[in-house]
Amino acid sequence: MTVREVAAEAYREALPALGASLVGGLLAGLVLGGMRSDLRSVPGLLVLVPALLATRGNVYGSLGARLATGLHQGLIEPHVRAGDRRLRAAAAAALGNGIVASMFAATAAVAILTLLGQPVASLPHLLGIAVIAGLLSGITLVVVVVTVVFAGYRRGHNPDTLVGPLVTTTGDVFGVLFLLLAVRTVALVAGGG
Repeated sequence: MTVREVAAEAYREALPALGASLVGGLLAGLVLGGMRSDLRSVPGLLVLVPALLATRGNVYGSLGARLATGLHQGLIEPHVRAGDRRLRAAAAAALGNGIVASMFAATAAVAILTLLGQPVASLPHLLGIAVIAGLLSGITLVVVVVTVVFAGYRRGHNPDTLVGPLVTTTGDVFGVLFLLLAVRTVALVAGGG
């Protein structure tokens, strides 16, 4: 293949994923913009949002890359099977890492804001929000990453091209949506009604 053919193929594979990423980012921004009152109601939450969203991209981007490598090396098949221990282990590790990273981010936000003398919600309050949002977005991201990487691979696409835009877009959209759900759930539980 010539350099021009390689470049054309790369753009043909990447542009749809990048376009979806752009639209998804705008949707996440709309949801985040609609969360103004929720962000104000939980001191320190605005500090936590970028850390939680970055965590999704890092953890589940790694899952996507691991799956793509396994597919390229023939270590895993591009089909979801209940008996596939490697796939289950990779998904469980990503979900566990995502939840632990969310808990760490909430703890760090409380510690740093307290040291700086800034208002911040209690540690249990922010931990509850981070764990609920981390669990829900983690489950969603595992399903989406596995589905898209396998489907793309079966259709002849390079999964490495799909993983970056896919994870950031899905992580942002569902991360913000589930963050909103987590804030309202914790407020409901903490408020007792």
